[in-house]
Amino acid sequence: MDCNTGLLGPTFVQGLLLGFIYALIALGYTMVYGVLKLINFAHDAVFMIGGVAAFYVIGQWFGLTDPFTGVGLILVLVAVLVIGGLASSGGAVLLERAAYRPLRKRHAARLSYLISAIGASFFATYLFQQSFLLGPGKRSFPHVMTTEKAFEIFGSRVNNKGVLIIVTVIVCLVLLDRLINQTKTGRSIRALSEDVVAAQLMGVNVTRVIVMTFAIGGFFGGIASALYSLQFGNVVWNMGFIPGVKAFTAAVLGGIGNIRGAMLGGLLLGLIENMSVVCLGNQWSDVVAFVVLPLMLILRPTGILGERIGG
Repeated sequence: MDCNTGLLGPTFVQGLLLGFIYALIALGYTMVYGVLKLINFAHDAVFMIGGVAAFYVIGQWFGLTDPFTGVGLILVLVAVLVIGGLASSGGAVLLERAAYRPLRKRHAARLSYLISAIGASFFATYLFQQSFLLGPGKRSFPHVMTTEKAFEIFGSRVNNKGVLIIVTVIVCLVLLDRLINQTKTGRSIRALSEDVVAAQLMGVNVTRVIVMTFAIGGFFGGIASALYSLQFGNVVWNMGFIPGVKAFTAAVLGGIGNIRGAMLGGLLLGLIENMSVVCLGNQWSDVVAFVVLPLMLILRPTGILGERIGG
């Protein structure tokens, strides 16, 4: 096996950036699992909605296609991230209302939730494939940000888009960690994740907390989608599938139900996937990423940091 050591720097940097995005997407899986003990397999569709919404609002409705600089660039980037986050948050709340809540009221079997989530994912994904929403082909995301070198690490340049990803994800993860561990909403979420009956007896509104959990996870998934679209320069109707599966793998790797585990798992998976290119080539990167999931389930099913939501 021949390894191209010259790729170590660039693949490390790309793996780090991709890992940050995986970590942000993985929060949606982690949040829902922490509260409902269920895997939200429709989170890939929730992720996709954010990027598509940012594309339509920024590029189609306002027609912003040329690069911005200075304060204008900051305002546009904040708008892209907020629009993506709010759109995915709304999609996640609608998902909970349509696909999960009726089953909870009927005390349905866990398998029913899985089937319902997968059905909702297919419905949303193929709905956006229709020409009146997005169409079957790729659409170029507005080039509101030029690609300029920011700094070098390990001999590989990191551009301003990479800096945006790193800073945004770190801020989001810190804010979420504080929200979960230091606010009343966070205490309610943690209480529900520990014992639903006890939480109800203590006055926790279970339905409200579940909706908030979906909304928060969806919001960060939408921000991740906006960052992903900015980084790769396009949106497509099935853009959520591969990142969604990999983010689920990252959540399991770090410890499904643990927010800091989602961050750790995302970074590790991004690095593992991209560093494999050094010796195996690009064609094996997806294979390596997906092998991580069964290996983790066999060797350490609870993941690196266990199952507890929060710190």
